[in-house]
Amino acid sequence: MNRLQVSARWAERGLDVDLDLPAGRHAVTGPNGAGKSSLLAVIAGLARPDQSRVLLDGRPLDGVAPHRRRVALMSQATSLFPHLGVRDNVAFGPRSHGMGRREARATAEHWLEVVGMTRFADRRPFQLSGGQAARVALARALAAEPAALLLDEPLAALDVEATPAMRAVLADVTHAREDLVVVLVTHDVLDVLTVADGPADTMTVLGDRVEHGPVREVLEHPRSAFTAGLAGVNLLHGDASASAGAVVTATDGLLDIATGPHEVTGPAWVTFTPDAVSLHRERPQGSPRNVWQGRVSRVEAHAGRARVWLDHPMPMSAEVTPAALAELPLRPGDEVWVAVKASQVRVHPAHADALS
Repeated sequence: MNRLQVSARWAERGLDVDLDLPAGRHAVTGPNGAGKSSLLAVIAGLARPDQSRVLLDGRPLDGVAPHRRRVALMSQATSLFPHLGVRDNVAFGPRSHGMGRREARATAEHWLEVVGMTRFADRRPFQLSGGQAARVALARALAAEPAALLLDEPLAALDVEATPAMRAVLADVTHAREDLVVVLVTHDVLDVLTVADGPADTMTVLGDRVEHGPVREVLEHPRSAFTAGLAGVNLLHGDASASAGAVVTATDGLLDIATGPHEVTGPAWVTFTPDAVSLHRERPQGSPRNVWQGRVSRVEAHAGRARVWLDHPMPMSAEVTPAALAELPLRPGDEVWVAVKASQVRVHPAHADALS
């Protein structure tokens, strides 16, 4: 099995990572400027950071030319050769590694079949749609038989109709090569959950503090506002009390919040999902222990539901049905009552200086 180990420091790009990635799928995400594409460029040998050490299956790659690394890089700009047909575009990698013309074309036809592009083999790139060109670019990358496949936001340039199909192709082909190390840079959590869905697959969030671990663990225990937003949860920073409860930072100071049982004491992240938040015109009656007066900052549609953003008593979002929104209704600046059940509030340990 192949294994990719990369340690890189690049102050200008804000990159400071030390990763050990076994064969499988590994998602890399983070805010703009966090160094995601720079990380792939270092692995591919296309950039010179301040300091780096890259090993692929134990073989040092520092100083090795890009085309000799057994690393394939595919970006959102498919960069197909315009003067070659689809089949010859895919055969280019095998040919450049010394494979005979007939064998290289047979390899190309195999990968075109895998990505569902066999009937387009004789077309030129200008005759393809964006989704079709992306499939051909993926086939071309895999035909070179890389040990590591680097995907730099490969779906970002596709339209809304082509994206789900290409995402499914990515999932299928990357699972088919059990020995392949796949590094996927993306901003879309659906890419992460669809492609990097194996028990050993990981997620790395670049930024001021690098988050790394199994995908589910990173998403369920976010350590930054970016990761919480990606996972779709509300994230608050504060201090946890033993067994239950926490004091979080609100817009007007500190606020006590009731939580589910936990074993965290001291600095903590407090999270709850938008659908755990209910909004009311009048103070709600009953058992919720977390009830506050809030203020609406904006309202927007979100995947068939309505997302209501609040800026008081702390920044958070609530997810409601369109019917519930019509019944309220809500506009920016409106005052509302906010309720969150304590049983739906989770607590995770945080570094003392991990303020966001």
